[in-house]
Amino acid sequence: MNLDTTNVLLGIMAAVSVLEALLLVGLGIGGFMMYRRVMQLVTDLESRQVAPLREKVDAILADVKSVTARVSDQTERVDHAIAGTMDRVDETAERVKDTVREKVSHAVGVARGVRAVIMSLLGSDSRHEPPAAAAGRV
Repeated sequence: MNLDTTNVLLGIMAAVSVLEALLLVGLGIGGFMMYRRVMQLVTDLESRQVAPLREKVDAILADVKSVTARVSDQTERVDHAIAGTMDRVDETAERVKDTVREKVSHAVGVARGVRAVIMSLLGSDSRHEPPAAAAGRV
């Protein structure tokens, strides 16, 4: 081989290297442009589809939070009302029980008194039991 052939081959190799470099630069620029277009598409899609959907979801969540707070307040009020009612029912039952006990006690006392009078009227003629023994059988 002579020097001219070597120079031609080196020139061809240099030209191919330059073409490869240009091809790589072109691919890089093309990739970057495609990346920008895809990102623009994603941004547009997000602004047209995702943002309104997110606003709706945020509004729904705010409504749910408001309803939950109201339900919690109402539940607390109902619990308080039930507790107050149960306390009043307990007090009323206690008063009724005390009143009934008092009336029954008076009635039993009156019945015992009447019985004692009857026993003393009837018993003084026929039996001679002491009053303490007669009262113990009640």
